[in-house]
Amino acid sequence: MPDVAIRWESIGPLLLTSLAIMGSPGPATVSLVAAGSAYGVRRSLRYLAGIVAGTWIVLVAVASGITAALLAVPALGVVLVWVAAAYVLWLAYQIATAPPLSEPEAAAGAVSFGGGTLLGAANPKAWVAIAAVFASARLADAAAADAAAKVAALTVMIVVICAGWLVAGRSIAPLLRSARSARAVNVALALAVVAATALALLH
Repeated sequence: MPDVAIRWESIGPLLLTSLAIMGSPGPATVSLVAAGSAYGVRRSLRYLAGIVAGTWIVLVAVASGITAALLAVPALGVVLVWVAAAYVLWLAYQIATAPPLSEPEAAAGAVSFGGGTLLGAANPKAWVAIAAVFASARLADAAAADAAAKVAALTVMIVVICAGWLVAGRSIAPLLRSARSARAVNVALALAVVAATALALLH
């Protein structure tokens, strides 16, 4: 049927927009860099999966219109955001005090699937960015087909963006083999996580 035909020419601009807006630094993406550098990619995969799952929840909420319902209960949003902020502070402490990767106890106990899901779902930047990207293009005339196509395309981008940030963090890992350099880099990344979260809360 004509009204469910996908506008393939609009997918490219949508993906580029998502890369620019959703891929920019924020609490979740910066925390992935920190986790990748402090614990390595393999030890951070469950955290990556959690961030992806939490961000996907935001995507589905935006696509289905649940966002409007949540905005009708502002206290719920406030609670979620501050719970996530508390988790970020705890995570930042764990990253700042993580031992060098050369030590066997650097076991990534701080980066859990549940924690990643919480941060992904309650990340203020994710709600704003995904809503902006979702409204930036039309992939089909029918609302349901348009939403389904956007969810499919943006799900791929969420995985690519989050995995990219985690791998970028892993590239810093060679600096973390000595105790002195590991502590300096980990503290800097922990502060960056806190700063990114603070900026997201203020906006």
